[in-house]
Amino acid sequence: MINFLYKFLKKTNNSDYVTDGIKNLSKITPVKKIFESINEFSLDSEIRYVGGCIRKIIKKEQVDDIDLATNLDPNQVCLALKKSNISFYKTGIEHGTVTAIINDYKFEITSLREDVETDGRHAIVKFSNDWKKDASRRDFTINSIYSDLEGNLFDPFGGRKDLENGIVKFIGNTESRIKEDYLRIVRYLRFYLSYSNDSHNLKTLRLIKKNIEGISYLSKERLLDELKKYVKAKILVQLSRDKESLDLFENIFPQVKRIKLFSNLNNFAKNKLEELDFVFILSILIIDGSDNTDYFIYKYNISKKDQKRLKIIDNFYKEKISVKSFSEKNLNELFYYNGKQSVMDILNYRLFTLKKIDTKLLKFIDKFHSKVLPVMPVNAKSLMKKYDIPEGKNLGNKLKIIEEEWVKNNFELTNKQIDEIVSR
Repeated sequence: MINFLYKFLKKTNNSDYVTDGIKNLSKITPVKKIFESINEFSLDSEIRYVGGCIRKIIKKEQVDDIDLATNLDPNQVCLALKKSNISFYKTGIEHGTVTAIINDYKFEITSLREDVETDGRHAIVKFSNDWKKDASRRDFTINSIYSDLEGNLFDPFGGRKDLENGIVKFIGNTESRIKEDYLRIVRYLRFYLSYSNDSHNLKTLRLIKKNIEGISYLSKERLLDELKKYVKAKILVQLSRDKESLDLFENIFPQVKRIKLFSNLNNFAKNKLEELDFVFILSILIIDGSDNTDYFIYKYNISKKDQKRLKIIDNFYKEKISVKSFSEKNLNELFYYNGKQSVMDILNYRLFTLKKIDTKLLKFIDKFHSKVLPVMPVNAKSLMKKYDIPEGKNLGNKLKIIEEEWVKNNFELTNKQIDEIVSR
């Protein structure tokens, strides 16, 4: 439903589109219930939108999540939600975050905070009721914009103006902000590529490079989550063509070795880029014929399902590629033993990385996209009955040979061929 807001914003050109966009959040989501729950808790309680949703409305982007800030402490937030019969769970209660759930919508509610102690990865915080102090501890001016339900902005550091002028800058002392949480280096680059209209500020770039080793302190889960956001933000092409940004990115993600491929994509890749999922894009970025994929999987703790998918592509392209690699016979084997996804990935990978598009591979994509996994024409029971073969190792061997021959013959096998295999 939030997609509706994106379409609304894209069509709106009037000067008050931000106010209208914020007002529409309460029309297309049940967020108003949370505002009412918090605002009615006490005479002084208050809640506001904050961060990404405001930033995206100002830039007329799709709002895909809603973050909220409140002057209540986490326990009070829980009491308020419970009183209003709103489901919730304590996402990061020690840092003041509670996630409310209404009709499958999730809303992160974070109490106003001040940093007591930071170590570059985590912060010890104390809860506050001071909106300016909460804004002061945030990373960039463009992320420290708040709004009430009616679209009235609280923007203490001029974040809206910076967004409109294409400026990405840290709040307060740049180096202090970086040392508080080194993930801000990664976030800076993502926001710079998404919103900046100018070259990197040389002072900012120098301080980032000075502190780049701090990236090693970050958990691999946080880094992988950021890499997903880079892909989602659709900035890889831009990144690949910006030398300063590319140098910085390669220091952050040294295993992402093939980012330069995105600087000169063929027409297939350009047209396909937005519909391809993160794991496939990751395969383009890391598979290079070496052991890089294994190292990436080990380092970033990829899920078993995604590991398998990456390894199928990786193993295929570690072999010497020839015309036979993309024969229907070979693709049928991949299809049968590894599934449709593996065939589509291998074909897409090849097409994505070629300089000139191979129309034969395009036809295979169409063919396998609608292909249904075939069923073996014989099974153990039918072999036992027809050929009087007892249950055991011999039966298993015969079945395996029949299956292999059937797959090699594009899922076709005559009764005569089966007879010959059984009689061997």
